Amino acid sequence: MASKFDQTKRKFDEATAKIEQEIKGVVQHLNDHVVPKIRTEGTQALRTLAQELQKLADRMDASSKSGSEQK
Repeated sequence: MASKFDQTKRKFDEATAKIEQEIKGVVQHLNDHVVPKIRTEGTQALRTLAQELQKLADRMDASSKSGSEQK
């Protein structure tokens, strides 16, 4: 007959195996679905930011040119 300790250890080992399996599933989901979406949206955000920075630089150039012409 298994001791209480052995029964508890077996249950703990079973729970640990289930937790490890769930974690692997979560990691797989993140890798398959979340990471690619973040990369796509992050790339788009960087492109948008670059366009806005270009507009700002153009405005700064225009402002600098008009300021130097007034002097």
